[in-house]
Amino acid sequence: MPDPMTIREFQKLIESIYYDRDSARGKNGTFVWLVEEVGELAKAVARPDRVSADNLQEEFADVLAWLSTLASLTGVDLEEAARAKYGSGCPKCTTTPCSCL
Repeated sequence: MPDPMTIREFQKLIESIYYDRDSARGKNGTFVWLVEEVGELAKAVARPDRVSADNLQEEFADVLAWLSTLASLTGVDLEEAARAKYGSGCPKCTTTPCSCL
């Protein structure tokens, strides 16, 4: 099994593979691709009897890759953003698990 990868490492990997192409496409075009991939994930989740576990995993990976690309194009470090918002638990009540009513 491969070593675990941080969110930042994944974002940098996606940048090294696709940044030139994604940068040429621009933020708006990249956002459209992200939305398309989210749609494919939605279909896969809605039809678990028609989708293999491998295909579902691929759809999640595609969404994460396009989200990473869009974050890179807009100058957002996903790991930092996630830590800032959720590092202390629920953003509203700050507990884990959330105890909001």
